[in-house]
Amino acid sequence: MKGPVIANKDRAGVLVQALPYIQSFMGKTIVVKYGGNAMINEELKAAVIQDVALMSCVGIRVVLVHGGGPEIDAMLKRVGKESKFVNGLRYTDAETMEIVQMVLCGKVNKDIVALVQRAGGKALGLCGLDGGMLKGEKAKKGVDLGLVGDVKIVTPEPLLEAMDKGYVPVVATVALGIGDAEGEALNVNADTAAAQIAAALGAEKLVLMTDVSGILRDVQNPASLIKQMKKGDLDGLIKDGIVSKGMIPKTECCRTALDGGVKKAHIIDGRVPHALLVELFTDEGIGTMIE
Repeated sequence: MKGPVIANKDRAGVLVQALPYIQSFMGKTIVVKYGGNAMINEELKAAVIQDVALMSCVGIRVVLVHGGGPEIDAMLKRVGKESKFVNGLRYTDAETMEIVQMVLCGKVNKDIVALVQRAGGKALGLCGLDGGMLKGEKAKKGVDLGLVGDVKIVTPEPLLEAMDKGYVPVVATVALGIGDAEGEALNVNADTAAAQIAAALGAEKLVLMTDVSGILRDVQNPASLIKQMKKGDLDGLIKDGIVSKGMIPKTECCRTALDGGVKKAHIIDGRVPHALLVELFTDEGIGTMIE
């Protein structure tokens, strides 16, 4: 009899701890960038979708922005299309862009929508082309990358209308080209798109789900996780080499969101089941919060 009583007490404690967070986030917008291992592993995928459905059900306005690199690579391989890289960056020609649009805005996007619906939430699949939500120019990286773009304009009305009607917008990051890419579909980075969407919505939070536990002072030591930091500390961490390689663009996305008015940005480990709920609704959190 004693075991179940303790277990129930623990469960109640978790809910009580979550209550003030739920109350403070109710009616607020949280933009989640969903990608990496959490999109491939079925158990992790189910956990993320359950988290999003729960957040929506308790009154949080969630926007789920997703990538889909592995699925795109798999389709390119299936059709016999070789990936081309320039200085380590993927080149996107017209044929590749057709496959990106088909996979990202089609199958991947609608699969996520179906999972949210199945978990008891209401979801609406969108891509940056819808309503001119994301507009971009060809990326200027010093080399021609074809139909790879940088988002320049975010029109948030389609997202706001969806959320006002109780839907979770699920956003595939394909943008409508402007300038020298006028009218063309462009493949844009999902992290940077999520940051700009969060800023345009005046979101409470941007959460980047990654395949790392957050910002570590020592990459070899998981216990060195920096749980909380100020935006102004980023330059020093980059200079000291603590933030390096692939973490630099992620922190720059956080900076973009915070500069745009987002209150807090989080980098969390999507490989941990229910990482979203642990980060948002518990005192200790699970990743790095930047404010």
